[in-house]
Amino acid sequence: MKLGKNEKLLLIGDSVTDAGRAFPIGYGNGLGNGYAAQVNALLQTGYPELNALVLNTGISGNTVRDLKKRWQTDVLDLKPDWLSIMIGINDVWRQFDTPGEMQPFIALDEYEAALRELLDAAQPGLKGLILMTPYYMSGQEDSMRSTMDRYGAVIKRLAGDYGAELVDTQAAFDRMGHHVIQASLSNGWDHVHPNAVGSMLLARGVLNALDFEWERS
Repeated sequence: MKLGKNEKLLLIGDSVTDAGRAFPIGYGNGLGNGYAAQVNALLQTGYPELNALVLNTGISGNTVRDLKKRWQTDVLDLKPDWLSIMIGINDVWRQFDTPGEMQPFIALDEYEAALRELLDAAQPGLKGLILMTPYYMSGQEDSMRSTMDRYGAVIKRLAGDYGAELVDTQAAFDRMGHHVIQASLSNGWDHVHPNAVGSMLLARGVLNALDFEWERS
């Protein structure tokens, strides 16, 4: 297990991370009803001796622009040992649900540049970094899915550049797609907001990145 005793794991992102968490900082019983709470529950039961602290600062609707505005208070000031970032779904979604709005959408170059700026600011104080790709629960023939894959490719490149642990969430949903309709893993079949099973898929990804021992007694 890469997470050490009394260490702090901070999860930041959009609504998938937020999942109804408490404000200003989600922890304990205020982690929401998504993968952050599942990560915490599995850590507390699998490794109670670590006394790990899981924090959730996800905010629904966020893009990388929003993360930049709150990076100091919601990441740097909290001094996490491990930081997990999943952002990009809204960066892509807004290109499809509100294409006529005047505010320019977040193109790939801005997305990557913003993330590099955030990672440069955070990494010196971190023990470890986890980067999670954005995803869309559908086949590759869907135009939003194919766009999401391009943003996911940025995350994969950044993981290599920064020596981060990579959680390929899209690949995980695609593997499930061999057995079930991917959208069935989302609330209301919206292809984005995971239900309990979809959230567990994300939680497993985070924990696998930390070398969680599933068979540990």
